[in-house]
Amino acid sequence: MTQTSTLRVPDMTCGHCEMSVQEALDGLDGVERSKADHTTGEVELTYDGNRVTHEKLREAVEEAGYTLQR
Repeated sequence: MTQTSTLRVPDMTCGHCEMSVQEALDGLDGVERSKADHTTGEVELTYDGNRVTHEKLREAVEEAGYTLQR
């Protein structure tokens, strides 16, 4: 089941941060597309909710060095 969600990642400060977060999320099985925007601190995400959990999303963002807020 494809879902769309907006994630809060407030500690992105530049285009490099956006790329790091996007690469981390896009590397997860089940993530179709991510689009990060450091000016808003948000990531628009399209993913398969049956294949990726919120916990996996959080882990990927944290492994990239950023914080995922609920």
